Amino acid sequence: MENNIKSVAVLGSGTMGAGIAALAADNNCKVLLLDISEDAVNKGKERITNEKKPLLSNLENHKNIDIGTFERDFHKIENYDWICEVVVEEINIKKDIFKKIEEHRNKTAIVSSNTSGIPLKDITEGMSEELLKNVCITHFFNPVAVMKLCELIPGENTDKEVINNLSKFLSKVFNKGVVYGKDTVNFIGNRIGCFFMLKGLHEGKVARSKGISLEEIDSILSKPMGLPPTGLYGLIDLIGLDVMHSVGKNLEINLPDNDVGLSYTKLPNEEQNLYNNKQLGRKTGGGFYRIKKLDNGEKIKETFDLDNGEWKTFKKIQTEKDLNVILEDSNSGNIAWNIMGSTLLYAADLIPEIADDILNIDRAMRWGFAWQMGPFEIIDKLGPKNVIKKCLEKNQQLPKMLQILEKSGNEFFYNENMYLDLDGNYKAISN
Repeated sequence: MENNIKSVAVLGSGTMGAGIAALAADNNCKVLLLDISEDAVNKGKERITNEKKPLLSNLENHKNIDIGTFERDFHKIENYDWICEVVVEEINIKKDIFKKIEEHRNKTAIVSSNTSGIPLKDITEGMSEELLKNVCITHFFNPVAVMKLCELIPGENTDKEVINNLSKFLSKVFNKGVVYGKDTVNFIGNRIGCFFMLKGLHEGKVARSKGISLEEIDSILSKPMGLPPTGLYGLIDLIGLDVMHSVGKNLEINLPDNDVGLSYTKLPNEEQNLYNNKQLGRKTGGGFYRIKKLDNGEKIKETFDLDNGEWKTFKKIQTEKDLNVILEDSNSGNIAWNIMGSTLLYAADLIPEIADDILNIDRAMRWGFAWQMGPFEIIDKLGPKNVIKKCLEKNQQLPKMLQILEKSGNEFFYNENMYLDLDGNYKAISN
């Protein structure tokens, strides 16, 4: 099957749908953008062509976009090579949309759902074998034009040529970094990234009980770890505590029974109180942090004291720590090990459940969460033997990939342009 996608039908014109439609239009694809009403789709088009902050790199490309409603124009999807469903994260709504797709699509069209966590098998339950051969998940990260990652998830019956065709299009036309995941809850990036955040909130509560501030925790979980400067609490402010609450509920329902993440799906009491009070993060003017404008026009940053419920002046922390703090026996080391270290071990235990190899996991975290290194690259930097020693000191079971590495007799997960596979042998890295 050639890389012959020239047209894209985007079903849903919210933030993600508008972003995908704009990216397709910018790359000279014919685009159909549909939504539930004229008002909804017009708002989507306005997002794309907004004069102050357009989603298009060239406003002239808006001519590539045709808009319409589900009720009046759904039949037009028959003329499009790729149909991308981007409606709200509600399983029943997605299933209804897929029934309509099945009725109207061109039988050679590729069909995908853009979802951050709903399994494909649930969305396509009861659909025809013909559709199941052509369907997959395309999980873009927001903002679509900026974030490099796109997770590509086939179903049990998806034709390999469909995945190859769409992968070529996403990488060559959309310039995305494609990673291949499996049809499991939250796929790759969000499975690991949300563990980091939810586990972090629970460990943060323990750290605060020892007198360690939010600012100190974020100073460790940022530059020293090779993570973005938001740290933990700043990242959740950016995403929104409401999103984390929703993610936790989804994980609680769908994680495997033996998954260690099940212990952290509920928000700690203090964060639950913030959620209940609608103090959700940047979208509500403040969460863990806020920018306060003084009467004289000056802006100051403040930190919310979770224990006494009051705002106080933000204290910038300068740290000389580096990645090796994870291995230290100190307050900072305990924070780093209990949050970042746990996340590394969690990732190392999820192969082959969520991906077939370490390469897809490392790329997902670098491209989707802006980590400077992926989990296995970080373990290599620390020295796998040092991480294994730390696990033994803490009486923690070695995760699968560290067991494989140890048994193989190799020292590192990466060796020049090769990576360690499940069989304990090195495999060449392909682009």
